[in-house]
Amino acid sequence: MPEKILEIDEVTLRFGGVTALDGVSFHITVGEILGLIGPNGAGKTTCFNVMTGVYQPTSGSVRFEGEPLGRRKRHEITRLGIARTFQNIRLFPEMTAVENVMVGADARHHTSVVGALVRSRRHRQEEQEGREKAMELLRFMGIDSRAGDAARNLPYGYQRRLEIARALATGPKLLCLDEPAAGFNPNEKAELLELIRKIRDQGYTVLLIEHDMRLVMGVTDRIVVLEFGRKIAEGSPSEIRENPAVIAAYLGVPEDAA
Repeated sequence: MPEKILEIDEVTLRFGGVTALDGVSFHITVGEILGLIGPNGAGKTTCFNVMTGVYQPTSGSVRFEGEPLGRRKRHEITRLGIARTFQNIRLFPEMTAVENVMVGADARHHTSVVGALVRSRRHRQEEQEGREKAMELLRFMGIDSRAGDAARNLPYGYQRRLEIARALATGPKLLCLDEPAAGFNPNEKAELLELIRKIRDQGYTVLLIEHDMRLVMGVTDRIVVLEFGRKIAEGSPSEIRENPAVIAAYLGVPEDAA
C-alpha cells in the first residue's frame, strides 16, 4: 500500500454556531497530487488552515507521517515538512525576489539570534547556502532573470511562481497550493499545470485547491470534494467528473439533464 503522508481524521471545526468543517476525513499518499475542490465557502482553505496550525480543530485529528500535529505552532509544522501558498499573494513587496525565497530557506537555519546579529561564521555560511538555494529555485521556476527585482515590480504570474519558490525553500515534504491559477490566462494555466507536474517529479507531494476544473482534472491523481464543510465525494478525476453529487453541487448539471 502507498505510504500515507497526511491523514485528516473526522475533523470538525466550529466558529461559535457556524460549522466550517463537519467530520472531514481524507488522506494524501507520498508522491501524489491530490485536488481539494468545492464551491466557495465549502471549507477548502479552512482545511489548509487546520493542517498548517492556523486553526485548531474542535474535534478530530491531523497526522503527518503518522505523528499527530496536535497543538503545534505554525513554524513547527513548517519545520516538520508542510509548506503552503495563499489564495491572496503574500510576498514581501519591497524585498527582491531572491530575498523573498531566502526568507523561506531561513526556516531550516539553526543560527541563534545572537549569531545572526554578530554575523557569526555559521550565520554567514547559512546565508550563502540560502542564497544559492534561492537562486536554484528561481531557475527551477523560470524567473531567475528577475532575481534582483523587488517583488512588487514583478508581473503577476511571476509573483505567483515566486510564492511557490519561497514555499519550496522551506524544504517541504508536502506542498499545499491554494488557488495557484487565480488570475491566470489560459496559457499561464497550461504552464502552471506542467510546473506542478515538474514539482511532483522532483519528489514533492502536492495538495491543490483550485477552481479551474480543466487544470484540476489534468494534473491530479485523486480528488476530494467538499460542500458546506462536508466531504461529498472522493475518487479519480474520471470518477469525480461523473459523480452525480459533484455535478449537482459544483460542476453544474448538463443541459440535457436539466
